[in-house]
Parts: sequence; structure tokens; C-alpha cells
Amino acid sequence: MTPPTAAITPPVAKLFRSSPTDAAFQVCIEPTCRATYAVDQTLTSCTACGSLLDIGYDWNRIRVPGSMRWFEQRWSRRNQPLDFSGVWRFRELFPFAPEESIVTIGEGQTILQNSAAVASYVGVQQGNLFLQYEGLNPSGSFKDNGMTAAATHARMVGAHVAACASTGNTSASLAIYASSTKAFRTVVFIGSGKIAFGKLSQALDYDACTVQIMGDFDDALARVREVSSERGIYLCNSVNPFRLEGQKSIMYRVLEGLGWEVPDWIVVPGGNLGNSSSFGKALAELKQLGLIDRIPRLAVINAHGANTLQQLYNDHHVRWNNGNVPLETINRFYAEMDLNSRRADTIASAIEINRPVNLMKCLRALETCDGVVRDVHDQEILDAKAQVGAGGFGCEPASAASVAGARLLRAQGVIAPSDRVVCILTGHQLKDPDATVAYHSGNRDMFESKLARRGVTETPFRNMPQGVENDLGKILELLARLD
Repeated sequence: MTPPTAAITPPVAKLFRSSPTDAAFQVCIEPTCRATYAVDQTLTSCTACGSLLDIGYDWNRIRVPGSMRWFEQRWSRRNQPLDFSGVWRFRELFPFAPEESIVTIGEGQTILQNSAAVASYVGVQQGNLFLQYEGLNPSGSFKDNGMTAAATHARMVGAHVAACASTGNTSASLAIYASSTKAFRTVVFIGSGKIAFGKLSQALDYDACTVQIMGDFDDALARVREVSSERGIYLCNSVNPFRLEGQKSIMYRVLEGLGWEVPDWIVVPGGNLGNSSSFGKALAELKQLGLIDRIPRLAVINAHGANTLQQLYNDHHVRWNNGNVPLETINRFYAEMDLNSRRADTIASAIEINRPVNLMKCLRALETCDGVVRDVHDQEILDAKAQVGAGGFGCEPASAASVAGARLLRAQGVIAPSDRVVCILTGHQLKDPDATVAYHSGNRDMFESKLARRGVTETPFRNMPQGVENDLGKILELLARLD
């Protein structure tokens, strides 16, 4: 049986488009194919079999630090753009680009917070619950970790126009890189009524050409892939393997925040499954290179209204199984979804996706990390979101799926009270302020239109504005009740 790290080891040199001595290459994830391509090619799938691609490395030809602590020396060189970046300061762990080609806008300046408030809510011991807050990225979400790598590759191949389909965060991230660097123009495809205004405003403000089609994210992704192929446009969705290389850096920063110690659990929201896929690859590589001594367990959390992975993994028992995935089971599932016109629907718009393009890579990551999959309802997501906010970090609804999922796994006894748990918060609170206001404000119309139709029936952690007369005495009386 091939070990989990097999997908990142140098394959047999077939279909090479350049010298097989190149240390970095693109490689098909399908174990029976393993076709390889040069990094200067623009591909989103294997031309031999149609499967997804990885970025692979011949680690025997690459100088890799002997310890993760080696990267600490770059903390004192924050005046250097590559060392300031929370992605590229780890560039030895994804060495596909010459330094002069790297595109960075200071992404990855994120923090790992030990949250006593959320630990109590989840049910783990104090000091054991950590929030990795990716909302501090320039565009307000984790996407910048991957987009800096995709933008770098776009520069390497001389792209003039880049495109993506988006539920909001990808479009904002791609647009900010295009507008900040002037490296290329941007076209973003969004579904009709399927994007939070906080995210749409970013794409508009950052001068992207925004195309809104009738349909959802899955429709938008299908169209942008066709358009990109037809027009030779550089595609920046997570089918782009370079995107996921940059997202590996989230795991490096988690380890950095823990003093390079490995946690017991990584809990991450699951939408298009790019993060979970990149986390599995990062951890497998670190273990292979001897930079960590064990791999943490991975929990991928779907929203109940967009729970394709949960159904396939738990109800239909679909597994990676060393690449022997039961494709007929997945195809039947999608055919039934189409027959019943079943569309994703959740307040967590960032993970409102029916057909996750990185399903195969995520299945591989779950095998690598002895992972589990769960789904949580919008009520659980918003309650968790309120608890995250009360503890000091505002996050968008999709982010809070990780906390709601950790709480569920703790209640099920899968996570122990003594386990050290890292929940990934993928996006900033202001990505979807309407959801926050609808939960807290007490505005009945807003609650009904935004939340109730998705099964949210109560707001147990509501923090309503306090109405008071325009009178000093009345104001002081109100404040006295807060003591």
C-alpha cells in the first residue's frame, strides 16, 4: 500500500514537458497516472487523465531547514517583503518560484489566539482551544495565502488576465492582488444573489470586472472554466494547484504560534475543500521531511445546507483508499442531486457549495490525517459565531462552522477535554455584517429574511442595542444596570 506521502514524492518521469531534473513540477494526483508537467505550464487538470494536479518536489535536490525553528531568523528582517510575508517567509517549503517573480502584498500577518471563552463553549480545558484568525489578511480572508502563490505563478507564465468564480472571498482576494500590483486584469464570476455585500463591495472597489450570472457558485465555476479555456485566461480558483501551495502556510503559522508543537486537532470549515486539502499536503510533507514527529487529526466541517462531503464520507463511506475512490458512488450522488434540483443553501455563504472541486484531495488529506467529517446547522454556526465575537474575534459565519464543529465533536466524545484544538477562522466579521446585525439587533424583518428561512429560530447570545431617552439621567440609570 502506498503511504500517504506518495502524492508528493518524485514520480516516474513520463510526459515531462521540460528537464526531469527540475526540482519542482506539477504532478497528477491519480496514483495510476502520475503524469508530470513543468511548473511553467498553465494547467488546472491532468491532460492525460483529467484528474487534479499537485505541485511536487524532488526534496533530495532542495535545501530544506533541519528544524522549523530555522524560520525564526526571518522575524528580524521584516523590512524585507518576502520575509515580512507570512506565506513567503516559509518559501523553502514550496520552492516553485524564483524570488524575483514572487508577488506579495504583506499577506499572512495572522495570529493564533488562545481563547478561554471559546474553550468553555466548546468544552475543552482552559488553554487548549486556539483560534487561527485568517481575517487579518489584506482582503480579510484566508484566500490571500493562496492568491499570492497563484499571482506569482501568473507572473511567471506572463498572464495578462486572471479570472475566478467566487462566493465572495476569492473574488476579493484576486481583485486586491490585481489592483495592488497591476500585474494583470481581473474578471470575477458570481452567482445571482449568492454573495454577501461586504465581499461584493471589495471586488467592485478593487476594479475587477464583475460578471453576475443566473445560478449559484457551481454554475459560475463551470462557466469561468469554459471561458478561461476558450480565451486563454489564467484561472485562480482552487483547481489551480499553486493556490493550494500558498494555503499550506496556514499550517506553518499554526505550528509557529504553538512554539512548533503539533496540536491534537485541526478543525476547518469545508466548502470547496481547498484548505483541508492543502493542510493535509503540508502536514504530510513536514512529516516526510522530519520537521514534525506526528500528524494532527483533521476535522472538516460542512454547513448542513451544503454538506456534500459529509454525506459522501459518512453516509456513503467514500474514502481515498490510496486513490481507489468509488467514482460511481460520487457520480450517482451528483446525478441524484441534479435530478432533485438540490442547491446549496446556508447562511455560511463562503462554504455554500454543492460540488467541491477539491473533493479528491480532501479525501486524501482525511486519510493522511486520520480525519473526520461533520456538518452543523446554521443555528449552531451563528451561536458559535456570537461566542467567537464575545471572546474578542469577529468572524464571518463560515468561519464559525469550525467552532460549532469542534463543539459537536466534543459532545460526541471524539475530541477529548484534554485535546489541544485549533479552529481555523477563515474570514473577517465584516465580510457579512448583515448576518451579525440580523442575529443581534432584534430587527424582526431582518431576522426573518436573513436567518429564519434557513432554520434559525432563536438568538440565545444576542447582544441588542439598548434604547434610551436622550436624557443624561436616563443614560446613567441604564449604565448603572450594567455594573
